Amino acid sequence: MSTLTIRLPEDTAQRLKSLARSRGLSINKLMEELSVQAIAAFDTEARFRTLAAGADAAQALAILDRLDRQDAIGT
Repeated sequence: MSTLTIRLPEDTAQRLKSLARSRGLSINKLMEELSVQAIAAFDTEARFRTLAAGADAAQALAILDRLDRQDAIGT
């Protein structure tokens, strides 16, 4: 485990403390959970960007067109 010191505006720090209290967490546990969520979001975005870079745009648009036609028939 490592220690990280961050500087926050006082109002932000107070709101984080209130949020932690409302969830029954320590500020450390809250920050850990928020950090894990941020990292997961970053990893997901990076994965989609990597997949998109190798994608065939024409094929993807053709799939969307088929879905649009199916949706129009179903409604």
